[in-house]
Amino acid sequence: MNGADALIETLVANEVTACFANPGTSEMQFVSALDRQPAMRPVLCLFEGVATGAADGYGRMTDKPACTLLHLGPGYGNGLANLHNARRAFTPIVNVIGDHATYHRQYDAPLNSDIPTIVGPNSIWVKSADTPDSVAAIAAEAVSASYGPPGGPVSLILPADSAWLPASTKPVIAKVPVRAGPSGEAVDIVAKAIRAAAKPVLLLGSQATRAEALVQASRLAAAGFRVLTDTFIARQPRGAGVFQPGRMQYFGEAALADLQGVDLMVYVGTVTPVAFFAYPDRPSVLVPEGCETLTLSTRQEDSVAGLAALADALGAPASGPVQPLKVADAAPTGPLTPQAAGVSIARHLPEGAIICDDSVT
Repeated sequence: MNGADALIETLVANEVTACFANPGTSEMQFVSALDRQPAMRPVLCLFEGVATGAADGYGRMTDKPACTLLHLGPGYGNGLANLHNARRAFTPIVNVIGDHATYHRQYDAPLNSDIPTIVGPNSIWVKSADTPDSVAAIAAEAVSASYGPPGGPVSLILPADSAWLPASTKPVIAKVPVRAGPSGEAVDIVAKAIRAAAKPVLLLGSQATRAEALVQASRLAAAGFRVLTDTFIARQPRGAGVFQPGRMQYFGEAALADLQGVDLMVYVGTVTPVAFFAYPDRPSVLVPEGCETLTLSTRQEDSVAGLAALADALGAPASGPVQPLKVADAAPTGPLTPQAAGVSIARHLPEGAIICDDSVT
């Protein structure tokens, strides 16, 4: 077993079983090791942006990390845009970035670069495995870090000699962190404030937009409280049988008009909403003037537990509103409008379809 084997065996032992790869010379030991571990599914991508985008989508839908295999700092740079998206979406990803052999770095070869500095802004954890016997432990640390909470891309730098030299270690099992629920005091403070508010609104983000959280949010909607989500969210179930909250408007003027009169905004798995861009003489913060803000649960905390506790504290019903099944009997007719296109597509969507909403802006 060499260092590359130790890395792959540790990833597989921690249920990281998909690798989206655009390798180069410095990653050939890892590529060779892939052939020796059938439990790891390698997917060759012809561009690094495809590899990082696929890893982002995989992590969002499975709630576990895939790994990418990228060629030194320039290879990581080519995949940067989708790793920015993944960081914003708190998607767990383990980036394996090949590097020159440790002893070769000093010669500043043409593809040499300061990889830790390049990957730092879009990685929540960065470490280089500079010896083959350190690879397994660092890989387990990377997997654990990718889960956060709230999670995000991590970057494990693998020098070529750490990959090809013999390793004597066995796979290491990562400690997957568990979210703690918000404190009882936080729930009580929010419940008291909501009772006293004339027009409260709950703003959901991150984990709070997942299916189990929306079940609890629907209870609060049934109790008469308005529920919104952030404008941009990583993933949200939609369709028949699922609660559909409103969404924060994209443009600042529209958002503030929609929130007119709101005197309490409660953050659930999110933070203060801000305008996507700045405009002359327009506010950056999308909270009405004079509106009180409170946090029920942070992005690091368990928003499902927080919403359930708040619903109980407010005496909300055991269940809330969900979307009915509405399928058009016939294809739409008349002019081709966004509504007609949506209805037409919806008629043909299979159960469990995944929709990428790139038209939000």
